[in-house]
Amino acid sequence: MYFTYQARDVAGEIRDGQIAADNAEDAGRQLRQEGMYLLSLREGETAGGSGEGIALFRRRVKRNELIYLYGQLAVMIDAGVPLASALEGMARQTENPTLASALGEIHQKVESGDDLSAAVAAFPKMFDRTAVNLIRASEASGTLGMMLERIATQARAELEIRQKVTGAMMYPGAMMLMCISISIFLLAWVFPKLTPMFATRSMSLPGPTQLMMSLSESLRHGWYWWILGTAVLVGLLIYGRRQQWGRVALDWMWLNLPILGPMLQKVALSRSLRTLATTISAGVPVLEALELSGGVSGNIFFERAWQMVAGRVTAGRPINDALLGNPLFPAPLVQMIAAGEATGKLGQVLGKVSDYFDGEVANAIKAATSLIEPIMVFAMGGVIGTIALAMLLPIFQLSSHTG
Repeated sequence: MYFTYQARDVAGEIRDGQIAADNAEDAGRQLRQEGMYLLSLREGETAGGSGEGIALFRRRVKRNELIYLYGQLAVMIDAGVPLASALEGMARQTENPTLASALGEIHQKVESGDDLSAAVAAFPKMFDRTAVNLIRASEASGTLGMMLERIATQARAELEIRQKVTGAMMYPGAMMLMCISISIFLLAWVFPKLTPMFATRSMSLPGPTQLMMSLSESLRHGWYWWILGTAVLVGLLIYGRRQQWGRVALDWMWLNLPILGPMLQKVALSRSLRTLATTISAGVPVLEALELSGGVSGNIFFERAWQMVAGRVTAGRPINDALLGNPLFPAPLVQMIAAGEATGKLGQVLGKVSDYFDGEVANAIKAATSLIEPIMVFAMGGVIGTIALAMLLPIFQLSSHTG
């Protein structure tokens, strides 16, 4: 089979090419014998150079696959399997070609003498900064297996929270979609059936009926404008989310939404605290741990808050003192962190605090769901009822005039 490689020669220049070998290990050995320092190696290229596929269509790596990878690597390393062999084995076992290709390159880098942290850092879309820093800290302390298991545990906890939040948002989303669908059906299909009857009677129509007739006409004859407007709105939201001003506006809106706002605030705080607990316990420098905690929160206001805390800690203040006065951090949290710093067990205390806030997130999700359900039912009934009433009012008028 053929492999496409990128390597650095003895002169320091980067060279691209193809090599025939029985497997990736044999290809890497051949290149090293030629004095090449291997940078990347991909399987699947032919002698004609047809390639293995366009990057746009590569399969996405899911969180569950990464969690499984961390767990399996931890088991093999704790069992005494060499890291390079463990990576090679995982590259062969995984069914995701994108992940398999990345693991093949990581294996080659590790076999060439790179640290695992440096090798995985080349794939930031798969391995985030938190994982890279935790792996780097464990390499210094010789606890790679234990750290990989800890990363898997943290990723699993974050995935569970994400799934709970997604599940809580599914019901209102489904109700909203149903409400919009029924409204479009009534306005675009049912309402036009009644309009000729009203026109032949030459009667003055009620205001709600006139409004709904106008909406019905625009949906039937100007539907492409509705589609275009929706596409533009979605595009503006996506563009705005990638801009600083857009992030500020959207994150402020999420935090201040009734019912959902308190839940999302607890979610952001829980994710930050779990990352802070894991990184500090692993020996990551405090300032870097604070920065990573803000980065995983998913909210720009929490990112700025943790950056402010890092700045105060740099000036010599303890973490609990740096947290004081910020409404995003509850007073009990500050007190518990102060206790951890006073006893020298900050990592352990933060672990218990993150567990506590994970429970708070679960309770907040249940509370939000129980409140959203009746509100959505009431809103859906109100919208559909208004359309139905607009259709029935002229009929009531006709019946009263006939009587």
